[in-house]
Amino acid sequence: MSSKALIIGGTIILILVLVGSYFLFAGSGQPQVSIASYSKNDTERPKAKVKEMLKDMGEMKVSDEKTETFTLKNAGKKPLQISNVSSSCNCTFGILVIDGKESEEFGMHNVSDYVGAIAPGKEAIVKVIYRPFVMPVYGAVEREVYVTTNDPENQKLVFKVKAYVK
Repeated sequence: MSSKALIIGGTIILILVLVGSYFLFAGSGQPQVSIASYSKNDTERPKAKVKEMLKDMGEMKVSDEKTETFTLKNAGKKPLQISNVSSSCNCTFGILVIDGKESEEFGMHNVSDYVGAIAPGKEAIVKVIYRPFVMPVYGAVEREVYVTTNDPENQKLVFKVKAYVK
């Protein structure tokens, strides 16, 4: 076998080892959280309760940034798990505040393994941030933040804000 063939073969083996190691050890720094599943008939399950699903931010300039907060309560008997937070537009973002701890900012294209849990009887805050300057539009607008829960009756919650951008 020629030295050129040995170098090529060795390089291929090294690449395969490195790629295999990456997939073997990637993500091992954080344990994966499983999301509990319930049926609508379960008496011992989480129950998402929200008083308001739409808030009016009023008039704002395209250069402004405004935030509205929504309260999300777990009226059930098991932890309410929150995941897959995203938004309807690149100019709108969602943040969850559970037990005083703020999540990262979630947007339209965020892919995250975030899972938050609201204990039975407790509340969390959903912050909806609107930044019209990111994607300037004028006039009446509505934007949304989407939250997935493990409550079988409220699997997808939609928090809406509306504003008049001038």
